[in-house]
Amino acid sequence: MNIRERQEALERQRLSSKACLSSESRGRPRVEPECPVRMAFQHDRDRIIHSKAFRRLKYKTQVLILPEGDHYRTRMTHTLEVMQIARTIARALGLNEDLTEAIALGHDLGHTPFGHVGEDVLNRIFPEGFKHSEQSLRVVDVLEKDGEGLNLTHEVRDGILHHSKGTGPIVPLEGRGIPQTMEGMVVRVSDIIAYLNHDLDDALRARIITMDDVPPIARERIGEKYSARVNNMVVDVIEETARRDEFCVYFSKSMLEAVEVLRKFLLERVYQAPEVKKEAFRCYNVLKSLFDYYMENDEAFERDCQGFRQGRDDKVTRVKDFIAGMTDRFALRKYVEVFVPRRWVTVD
Repeated sequence: MNIRERQEALERQRLSSKACLSSESRGRPRVEPECPVRMAFQHDRDRIIHSKAFRRLKYKTQVLILPEGDHYRTRMTHTLEVMQIARTIARALGLNEDLTEAIALGHDLGHTPFGHVGEDVLNRIFPEGFKHSEQSLRVVDVLEKDGEGLNLTHEVRDGILHHSKGTGPIVPLEGRGIPQTMEGMVVRVSDIIAYLNHDLDDALRARIITMDDVPPIARERIGEKYSARVNNMVVDVIEETARRDEFCVYFSKSMLEAVEVLRKFLLERVYQAPEVKKEAFRCYNVLKSLFDYYMENDEAFERDCQGFRQGRDDKVTRVKDFIAGMTDRFALRKYVEVFVPRRWVTVD
């Protein structure tokens, strides 16, 4: 019995009956030899961390576009916060922490530059529409490793694809968008715990709002301090899910009501704030201009987009992949390079 097999045996002994065991994974798109040391989901987590798409999250906006301060969230710090929250919940419920962590680390790999503004741009101009959850799956299946993909397990891929709620129910009980594992459901809930709290924290830091603006029900039931809010929501999920003892992850009725009020408040007062919308309009023009430029300029397309599955996908798909994979700073640098006139330098 090798190290991996001993670890799998320990999983069978200690994890909940609702957990997804590494040894019972439905497998990978391409069959490959199993690692003698790492279990399947642990191996997936490592592949995600070492991917180029994961490193690019450091320079992708969360909500506030190109913030000046060092303490505002990026897509990378958001991902790490989701991972930490999800592991806490998974451990308390006896679920598979490796699977939970892998899904959390991979859930936003397909996010565009400039946050949801970039997603909106591509959703409008890409004929088939654009969802960052679907693009995240495309990144791990197709785009990483020069077209080979990361060959992740079915359970991690399912959790990545179904992590996003959009404006839908926070805790849906049925439908196509529900993850197939409890670990995937934990990440889905952890994502909203993370972004509601850190988006509120960033908005307060940027003075877009004050704590007095936050609805009383959210301040009273969730909390006023960042650490208290996160802790209260995490404890609520753990206790309510354990109490119900069903194959789903829940908020209590009281907490869910407060969470929905807070989400609506952030949508109206932060995500649609004049300061945010002003920058969003500018970022929209940057990405739309770049998309049109590459669609109309074959030479530039072949030069810059050659690493995006050349010869296997149609042009519009490859341009979409290229734009979606950009960081904020790369998109701005490319925009300046293409559209901003250069000053003539003369030598007397």
